[in-house]
Amino acid sequence: MSGIRHTPRATTGLLPLPAGTGVDAHWHDENQIVYAGRGVLSVTTDAGSWIAPATRAIWIPAGTVHEHRAYGDTDLYLLGLPVKDNPLRLDQPAVIGVGPLLRELIITYTRQPAERTAEHRRLRAVLLDQLRHSAQAPVNVPAAKDPRLVAVCAILRDNPADNRTLARLGAEAGVSDRTLTRLCKAELGMSFPQWRTQLRLHHALRLLAEGTPVTVVAHQCGWASSSAFIDVFRRAFGHTPGAHRARS
Repeated sequence: MSGIRHTPRATTGLLPLPAGTGVDAHWHDENQIVYAGRGVLSVTTDAGSWIAPATRAIWIPAGTVHEHRAYGDTDLYLLGLPVKDNPLRLDQPAVIGVGPLLRELIITYTRQPAERTAEHRRLRAVLLDQLRHSAQAPVNVPAAKDPRLVAVCAILRDNPADNRTLARLGAEAGVSDRTLTRLCKAELGMSFPQWRTQLRLHHALRLLAEGTPVTVVAHQCGWASSSAFIDVFRRAFGHTPGAHRARS
């Protein structure tokens, strides 16, 4: 990330992002919640990528260098919080679940960021309380650091449908599958199959936001059938790809 910008305060408000646009690398001295009420948003840091459809929001701790990217026309709701307000008690980016009440609280609060009325303060208190009870949703693609694992991950980032085994991918990169298995656990915090599934889900969300048919998404992301893709997607997000498109 070059040309990193520092903004002391984290923005609170609505930021419409046309499809394919984003916000370049920056960081701020405050925590921030980012929520895509429409479209799909990805947040990238040196540690990896997080992606959020309308049922998820992304927590960005103060001091984290990050950039945003919109897939499909996206309404980005930004909520800045002072460092002392850390309802999630997290010091790393995370994806959290957004139910109907939290969704409406975020939208209402960010549409009226300048107000300082008693009603606005009560709204903020309820919002923070809801955030405290938000469950984390592990939908992220961690970034590798070891050059050998980076090379293998790059192959799949270029083509998520590549179904080769870890041993065959490692052979192309000149590293054993045993070494790669160890590196996955140490650097990614998950097994190789888990990481590949997360990568494919990220890619699937992007394609769905761009209007790609479900059958095509399943094929381009490496699932053997549409039904297999739908099953994995439902388990990850709590609804089908078709329902996801209707919400976006």
